[in-house]
This record gives sequence, C-alpha cells and structure tokens, in this order.
Amino acid sequence: MTSSLPMTLRVYRRLSSAVMPLAPALIKRRLRLGKEDPARIGERRGLSRDARPHGPLVWIHGASVGEVLAAGALIERLRALDIRILLTSGTVTSAAIVAKRFPADIIHQYVPYDSPRYVGRFLDHWRPSLALFIESDLWPNLILSSASRRLPMVLINGRMSQRSFPRWRRVVGTISALLEKFDICLAQSRTDAERFAALGCRNVVITGNLKLDVPAPPADPARLERVMALTRGRPLWIAASTHAGEEEILIEAHKTLTGIFPGLLTVIVPRHPERGASIARTILAAGLKPALRSREELPMAGTDIYVGDTMGELGLFYRLAGIVFMGGSLVERGGQNPIEAVKLGAAILHGPHVFNFTDVYAALDEAGGARRVDDVHAVVEQVGQLLANPDSCDAMVTASAQVLDDLGGALERTLAALEPYLLQVRLEMGAANA
Repeated sequence: MTSSLPMTLRVYRRLSSAVMPLAPALIKRRLRLGKEDPARIGERRGLSRDARPHGPLVWIHGASVGEVLAAGALIERLRALDIRILLTSGTVTSAAIVAKRFPADIIHQYVPYDSPRYVGRFLDHWRPSLALFIESDLWPNLILSSASRRLPMVLINGRMSQRSFPRWRRVVGTISALLEKFDICLAQSRTDAERFAALGCRNVVITGNLKLDVPAPPADPARLERVMALTRGRPLWIAASTHAGEEEILIEAHKTLTGIFPGLLTVIVPRHPERGASIARTILAAGLKPALRSREELPMAGTDIYVGDTMGELGLFYRLAGIVFMGGSLVERGGQNPIEAVKLGAAILHGPHVFNFTDVYAALDEAGGARRVDDVHAVVEQVGQLLANPDSCDAMVTASAQVLDDLGGALERTLAALEPYLLQVRLEMGAANA
C-alpha cells in the first residue's frame, strides 16, 4: 500500500514514525497546558485499560465537542439496535461532555496520536467493525491503517469549509489518496458535496447537517431556577462561545447599552472556559463588576457581566435570555454552531466570519431568524432593538424555528445511507450471539 501513496503521505508516515522518541516531551507540554488527561494519557499511545466488548463494535470519531454532540442522536439510534459504540475524540473538553451527556455504556477513548505504532495498537485492541468519521478530522495514519485492515469507513456529516478547500486543492493528490479510502461520504450540503467530489471522493451523497437534528442541550433545573430567580426582571443578553478579541467588543457594547437599559446583565460564555479569569480582568479594567461561575459566584444585583466559564452549561445560559450573540464570528474563527440556541428560543446575532456554518447562517439570515453585526456599533444597535421590542425578538425566533424544520431530516437520511453497513454489523451480532 505504501508504495502506491503520493510522496507527501510516504514522507508523512516516515516522519510520524521517526518523531516517536519526541512523544514524551510533547505529552509533557500538553499536560502542562491542560490539554491532556494525565489519568488517560496511555490512550494517546493506543493503550487502553478498557476491555473490548464481545461482538461487533461501531467506532465513531469526532475531533472535539461540536462533532461529538452532532453524533448524539445517531448514537442513540444505534444503541436502540443494541449496537455497541466506541467514541473517540481529541480534546479534554469533549471527553467531559461525553461523561456528562452520554450513556454510561458508550465507550469513550482519546484518539491516538497519529503515529503508525500508536494507531496500530489502537486498531489491534478495538478491532472495530465499522468506522464513522465525523466532518473532516482526517488523520493520515488513522485512515491508511484502517484501510489496510479492510475496515469499512464512512465520512458522515462531511464538511469542507471555504477556508480548508483551497488549501487541500493545492495538495489534491494527498487528500485524494485519503478520501478514496472511504466507502462513501455523506455531505452536509451541495457545496460540501461538490468540494469533496473535486478532492477525490468517489461516492458522495448529500444527507444534510446532523447538528440540525441534535436535541436542545439540557440544564440542571435547580441551578437554572436559582440563576433565573436572581436575574428575573433584568434586561439580559448572552454572548456564547466567544473567542479572544471579541470580549472587548462585547464589554464596550455593554457599557453603551447599560446607559439605555439600566440594570442590564450581559452573560459572556467563553468557548474555552479556562479563559474566564482573563476575561474577568478585562471587565474589571473597563470599570465594570464581573462574576465568575467557575468560582460558584452568582449574578447578584451589582454584577454587570456574568462570565459562564464552566463546561456543559450552555443549556442553562441559553434558557436565560432570548437574545444570543454567537461567538467566533467577530474574529476570523468561522463562527460557532447556532442550532442549540435556536432550539431554545433565541434570536441570533452573529459577526461576518461564519464560514464554518455558511449554509445555516445564510438560511437564518435570509429568513429573518438571525442578524449580522460587524462591529460594536452594530451590536449595540441590534441588541438594543431586540431588548426594546420583544415582538421583533419573537418574530426572529419563529423564523429560525421554521428554518430548522425546513433543513432538518439529516439523521434519517444518514441512517438510510448507513443501512447496508449496519445490516452487516447486525449479521455479525447474530453470528457472535449464536
């Protein structure tokens, strides 16, 4: 197999083997940065304390939180067929979400570092019957080693962003050699399908975006009621999944808006909770009073900005207010997924940089369910209009709900496309139980 690969992949495989002696230093650095779980670091080397369950096993891989959550409804449907699931991801935050929101019988492992030896250990131990890769987390050794074992592989919820596509076009031979290993690519949209086909996918089917079919995120009822009791009667808006460079804009917007709406509470939920203390310092420097949820502080009457720097509580924050600004969009990060906020009745605001979810935001904007804000002045104008006019906010919520209804159905289409592979898995189950 190796001799038939393009030079780029042959060099990659040699280098990824050669740098293995450097792995301890890499791991040590990532542990210091909080990017690895010290209790489970062996999984990154393809080692596991968990035994492989008896019978066929479907392996689902997603890069991080968004991809893992996108697979939630699909996983539930597979569990209903008594299919055992191995779920891999690459971040500590995604592992925490799996532990909090997924059933206990879902086996979670950190995906191994992309070295042939580590990947080989992983595959030898788990021996999956079917591999489902979510969106576009395409690690060469993981794919090539799986293909060499004749493991059926499907790319589900496939996405090829406006930013990634031209980069891959420059090395089309490399990406083509990886994509052709997949039996089928299930793409989110026509644009994604065309891009995957141009990059070498042999069999592409448009199934839609699984993230549109995910259930609304949960919230602890007691915690929600406590925060709602403390904020009831105050004008309130949420800035969700924010990135560095956005909080300063949002803080400035708050300072202007509070002159129009006395008692205004702004809730900032950073994409990376570990940034909470830094955001609080920025708020203090602006002459405002923050409160941090990670410190178990609550939004009291004197709190100007509440920083939701905890993991897995977006469902709580979305339920507090009907106006949500989606972060990662005022800076060039591509925007964050608005679907969960829409499902919990939010009018959506977003910046100009939404290339991670181009089709979803375009549909929401066109229907009037979302509005674009390019700078602090636009944020002030739009938040102010929605706070002053609840009927306008309700109209946006109604419009966005209709968009989700129109665009939904990806789960059923995905399951239909997977049926031949799932049939084989069920046949293996029957043989294993005989």
